[in-house]
Amino acid sequence: MESKSFFKSWGAEYVSDNTVRFRLWAPGQDSVQLRLSGKDTEMRPCGEGWFELRVTEVMPCAEYNFVLADGTVVPDPASRGQKTAVNGPSLVIDPTRYVWQNSEWRGRPWEESVIYEMHFGTFTPQGTFQAAINKLSYLAGLGITMIEVMPLAQFGGSRGWGYDGVLLYAPHSAYGTPDDFKAFVDAAHGYGLSVVLDIVLNHFGPEGNYLPLLAPDFFHQERMTPWGAGIAYDVDATRRYMVEAPLYWLEEFNLDGLRFDAIDQIEDNSDKHVLIEIAERIRAGITNRPIHLTTEDSRNVTFLHPREKDGSVPLFTGEWNDDFHNAVHVFATGETHGYYQDFAHQPETLVARTLTEGFAYQGEVSAQTGEKRGVTSTCQPPVAFVDFIQNHDQVGNRAQGERLIELAGADRTKVLLASLLLSPHIPLLFMGEEYGETHPFLFFTDFHGELANAVREGRAKEFAGHAGHEDESVPDPNAKSTFEMSKLDWKKQDSDDGKAWLALTSELLALRQICIVPLLATAGGNTGQIVQSAEGFFAVTWAFPQGMLSMALNIGETTQPLPDQPGTTIFAWPKAGHDLPQNAIIVRLAAGDAM
Repeated sequence: MESKSFFKSWGAEYVSDNTVRFRLWAPGQDSVQLRLSGKDTEMRPCGEGWFELRVTEVMPCAEYNFVLADGTVVPDPASRGQKTAVNGPSLVIDPTRYVWQNSEWRGRPWEESVIYEMHFGTFTPQGTFQAAINKLSYLAGLGITMIEVMPLAQFGGSRGWGYDGVLLYAPHSAYGTPDDFKAFVDAAHGYGLSVVLDIVLNHFGPEGNYLPLLAPDFFHQERMTPWGAGIAYDVDATRRYMVEAPLYWLEEFNLDGLRFDAIDQIEDNSDKHVLIEIAERIRAGITNRPIHLTTEDSRNVTFLHPREKDGSVPLFTGEWNDDFHNAVHVFATGETHGYYQDFAHQPETLVARTLTEGFAYQGEVSAQTGEKRGVTSTCQPPVAFVDFIQNHDQVGNRAQGERLIELAGADRTKVLLASLLLSPHIPLLFMGEEYGETHPFLFFTDFHGELANAVREGRAKEFAGHAGHEDESVPDPNAKSTFEMSKLDWKKQDSDDGKAWLALTSELLALRQICIVPLLATAGGNTGQIVQSAEGFFAVTWAFPQGMLSMALNIGETTQPLPDQPGTTIFAWPKAGHDLPQNAIIVRLAAGDAM
């Protein structure tokens, strides 16, 4: 695979053999020196706050920093790799050194996607890119087609979820080197697995962010977000940094897509929204394989996810559907605190609505905020929605990090897993879910001093008096034990219970590829319909050009008569009959001429 050559405004780039161009935007500084391999050299101002220096005979992995006029030493905000910690030396990275073994990889179509969300630090005992490679054959054999890795941008400390990244171009050094991550992606492609990266462009973390010192105009101080001053996407140098980062990850690491975190917090008043520019540049710049771009957005909007007449995707491919999760969670557990209160009334109907129409809230008033939320989503194809019954957020943002199996029980969770994997939406599994993992996934960090105290106290206050958590002691996020408790228990998959879960997951994923995926490539909007609902029960259908898919599900205490739905039963658990008992599901498929 050839090295990509699109111009990168920030950072250290080889421009010819052994010659590196170092480039930094620092309008907050009168002068900047480059410290390269222990030697300081004055950088050349080149207008509008930019500093640049070209140096010959630079070896790969050479260490460098920037030295400010007052002697402060900082890493490169666009570092391509760190020696160790976020505050330490940056490394000059030569992208041509890695030799790709699966350079002919051309990706997989979106409708085949079964996403597996992974956190490298807790996925294996070692918590590294290299260790995760050893699990790829297992995932491919199970029927997973896409791995979504939680954010990798270098963040403060060695442990964390990754959403507090500050060096947005550097893979987190605790997991391995940039080449180690390339090896992971390369190996995944060898098993037929796509790899997408969760990327955070809405804020920077609290440790290691020197941009306010280098370039105060990088942020709009008058525009606040939950994490501090908003990013100034309308400032040219800032915009270049934020737009080029996604392109860099896709091209440098041959990724198959990106998931954009909390885009409702990306406020941009430019003529063209920064997210639209990012998507357009990606679509124009990478044409040799499908690139899948998904978003997380609490607003329930559709304007970023249009479809052309031929079904092609000009901007973003899909949306994380929190409404589905939230409705399922209330449906399964009865919990109605916090944002779950919006789903407290007839949750079975809301689950059915998300399955058939996309969002549960399509302009209705939220009980939590008192404001209207969402737009009509029936026009979207089913594959525009990424559904899940648990993920890192919804598990990890509980005080004790319980997974759904601990809250709803194994039988009920199996029914919901089947509904997830056999619906026409794109399903996402959270690591370990496939074998019935019961280890928690907790919120963990690796901060020190006052910052550690602030995080610890903030986490405790978050759950003080919180319904369902009033008497709980919240694990200390900075304790290493909190991180260790969050690691997967791979021994469980070898237990009788684990084997049973794996057999079910494998069966469902095989059925999905055989029966569901062929319906999806040409699926348009307005496909779904609610047939019936009652307490703990719903029945829905979807009409496609190739046939009709039907699903009926019951987790209520009352046995429900099955509605008349056409087709052949492709899955029934625990068994098929004229009635649907508690914790049961049946899925049917009718060919097009049977409709």
